[in-house]
Amino acid sequence: MINKMDKETRKIEMKPLVSIGPFTIYFFGVMIAIGVLVAILLFMKLAKQKGLDHKVLFDGVFYSLIGGIIGARIIYVLIYNPSYYISNPINILSIHEGGLSIHGGLVGGLLVGYFFLRHHKIPIWKTLDAVAPALILAQGISRIGCDVFGGPISNALPWGIEVNGEYLHPAQAYEFLLDYLLFGYLFLRLKRPAYTGQIFIHYLIGFLIIRAIVEFSRLNPMVFGPFSVSHIMSLIGIIFAIILMIVRKKDKSTPKGNVIKKNDFMKTALVVIGLMILSLVIYYLVQ
Repeated sequence: MINKMDKETRKIEMKPLVSIGPFTIYFFGVMIAIGVLVAILLFMKLAKQKGLDHKVLFDGVFYSLIGGIIGARIIYVLIYNPSYYISNPINILSIHEGGLSIHGGLVGGLLVGYFFLRHHKIPIWKTLDAVAPALILAQGISRIGCDVFGGPISNALPWGIEVNGEYLHPAQAYEFLLDYLLFGYLFLRLKRPAYTGQIFIHYLIGFLIIRAIVEFSRLNPMVFGPFSVSHIMSLIGIIFAIILMIVRKKDKSTPKGNVIKKNDFMKTALVVIGLMILSLVIYYLVQ
């Protein structure tokens, strides 16, 4: 179960930007909104390039977003702190206080998206490939405003964040930097996939590995040794993705993609580096 002290610290560290009466707009919420907006714009562009019905998919994005929020909350409540919410069930609705599981968000969003695509008879794997770069970009941008820090770090290391007199790992920064690298790879790979579904499957494996790496710098409920609940969920997801990969590799219908030119590598590298620098500046200025 999540440590009570960690829960209280999270509340303290949420950065308010504007307060209007009883409503407060937090930095985390603003970055999530920016991440979602950028991801939608990118996805619409990639969907058009892939010849998909981007107008119908625009509606699907919002249904999937709602499903992702619900899934993220359900998994958090069930796994991280069930006893607290059993005794205080009304607090299940207090999402603004924090408490969302990225693993649950992925499951919820993907389930809703899957049924939406089936209902509208839109190619599922082709759409998921177009979604993958936009999804990891949204996750990276959102993490800039995340309020959950890592464990204690030596104050001799200049990148640590001071919180209540203690230096902590900037786990958010670790994650968004790795997310941007994965975005660059997926964006380039999308130009020349080996099979339909490859980009999305690589996204799943890549992101779950990133989450497992970052988890070593955070304090979470431990299952055994240095491995937490999040590690177990990531491992299950990676195994599932590998099974999907084996199945999808048998598909021989993937059309030949474009040639990835040197210029494509240069442009993508500049975008990734620019995102890293800008995100780090915003993150450290605010924190």
